Amino acid sequence: MNNYPVMEKLDGVFINGKKVSTNQILDLYNPANIDERVGKISTGEVSHVKQSIEAAEEAWKTWKEVPIEKRLAYLSEVANYIESNLSSLSELLVLEHGKTLEESSMDLKAAVGVLRYYASLNHALDEEVVENEQGKMVLKRQPVGVVSVIVPWNFPIILSFLMLAPSILAGNTVVIKPPSFAPMTLTKILTHFAEQLPKGVLNIVLGSGSTIGKEMTEHPRVRKIAFTGSTETGRTIMKGASNTIKKLSMELGGNDAAVFLKDQPITDKLIEDCIKATFTACGQICYSIKRVYVPSENYELFIKKFTEAMENFKVGSGLDPDVDMGPINNKPQYDSILRLLEKTKKRGSEIKELGTYSSSIKPERGYFLLPMLVTNVSNTDPIVQEEQFGPILPVVKYSTEEEALELVNNTEFGLANSVWSPNEEKAFEFASHLQSGSVFINTHRVGASAANMPFGGFKQSGIGRSHGMEAIYEHTELQAIIRRSDM
Repeated sequence: MNNYPVMEKLDGVFINGKKVSTNQILDLYNPANIDERVGKISTGEVSHVKQSIEAAEEAWKTWKEVPIEKRLAYLSEVANYIESNLSSLSELLVLEHGKTLEESSMDLKAAVGVLRYYASLNHALDEEVVENEQGKMVLKRQPVGVVSVIVPWNFPIILSFLMLAPSILAGNTVVIKPPSFAPMTLTKILTHFAEQLPKGVLNIVLGSGSTIGKEMTEHPRVRKIAFTGSTETGRTIMKGASNTIKKLSMELGGNDAAVFLKDQPITDKLIEDCIKATFTACGQICYSIKRVYVPSENYELFIKKFTEAMENFKVGSGLDPDVDMGPINNKPQYDSILRLLEKTKKRGSEIKELGTYSSSIKPERGYFLLPMLVTNVSNTDPIVQEEQFGPILPVVKYSTEEEALELVNNTEFGLANSVWSPNEEKAFEFASHLQSGSVFINTHRVGASAANMPFGGFKQSGIGRSHGMEAIYEHTELQAIIRRSDM
């Protein structure tokens, strides 16, 4: 086995201002070459979660009284740290995750943007005074207390700070669980952040969800859970949280559609945008395009132009600047995709592999897949109804726009969709009937998201909203203090 030089061992447990050494070690391997070890990190157990919650509860007594300006300064400091170490952090993220260098840098830069945004909201918790003939009412946003934050593996940096930043701003204390897949880059950043904060404000426990997840989500002293991950895990968390009626914000599964209306030409620009919105990060983005709806008269043209545009698409190591897409991050996800593809073949659909592998890799020694276009599918097929979370695009034809609307909405998910038409008024009207938390017009994800854009899902795609002021509301309780006018 040819290993990369093993990194200095990272501690995956940080409690009450100190790193905690444990005997459980997680070895991490490059998903682009599973023979190459890229690092090792210690993991925690249930007792560490309990200690973290106790430390967080104690720290909250004083942290909630710290002026908001000082709390915001901590957010600015960790943003500076990420920016100052962007190059080395990006390379580490490529090695442990598989993303391209550009995508890894994007994850980190997006986190900086989120931190800068929240660091600017010094009036976010200002009181509101309401007066009427009955008296005066003061509305206050109060911190909830101890918050459990559970981070997914697909975009660990940005997704952690979308949950963490508003919680810290609001005056909460946090116990955070990095993902077991690709934990190193995030843990390095979180450890730095925790070392700057007063002890107990931010505690880190790395471990498998099956080992420590129950304690993080069911402990009676945890008042709020922020989770990004699968709908299945979300259901489990809801059940556990119900015993103590915890606040929940959860961004769950998505099965996002792009709908090309009948007046939308199949242009080169449309194809280019569709490719980017589908295959960035190997399709492992919660609101990537996962199914596309094309009018029957444009169906063959779309397939032809899409296939031609993918001829020079390269798959390989994320450190290779000539590569467009890296591997799937981990074996469970890789195997899940293979099972779904096998099921799709048995149903008679056509799966067309696109692009080529880089000559510098051995595809069989990594979790590699070529991008795939799936045709001859029904809207009820699993490849259309399930979240593939991989480089797969099923193409569904429709006859009328009324039918397209019905087909798109016929899913248990409702995270995001996109509508494409040169007639903006028509596109907005169609968008208003889509059952999803976000709808993009003439784009999909790319260039359309912002730190202040409320984001979350309808139906089984989640509860609550991230981004913007709405995320702060999710991490606070609204208190009304009333004085009668006759007193």
